[in-house]
Amino acid sequence: MTDQQSAAKTLADLDFATVSPEEFARIVKKLSDKEITEIARDEPLRARVIAEIFGRMGRQFRSDMAGSLKALIRWKITGDTEIVYETDLDHGDIKVTEGRTNADPRTTLVMNDAAFLKLTSGNGNPVTMFMTRKLKVAGDVGFAAGLTRYFDIPKA
Repeated sequence: MTDQQSAAKTLADLDFATVSPEEFARIVKKLSDKEITEIARDEPLRARVIAEIFGRMGRQFRSDMAGSLKALIRWKITGDTEIVYETDLDHGDIKVTEGRTNADPRTTLVMNDAAFLKLTSGNGNPVTMFMTRKLKVAGDVGFAAGLTRYFDIPKA
């Protein structure tokens, strides 16, 4: 079994209910961008991993830091197909929705699968990713630059 097959198997077999964000971050840290891109070609696995990450956002949201903030963030993960989620921050609450609504987002974050996994697992520096065009931001760039403060992002 190749390392790529092993990494894909690790993600395919992952039970997110039993894996801590820190463990997930360690798994992602071992994967190259190329390996993540290859794994993402398995559309059902890709959709499941992305859905699990968004499913955890509510638990990792720091409502104490959000205060009276009201903002909609649209996430576009590009690949063979585009996956869109929205996170609606509303006075200390968060609502995560799959798909695009008709609401106007305060900011839209566009990235490929590798950048998304690295960003959400704490293995990518958002400023560096933005400067190297791995992360594209539309809308309020200043707000997007501070998004990490609203989430407990694991460290690998």
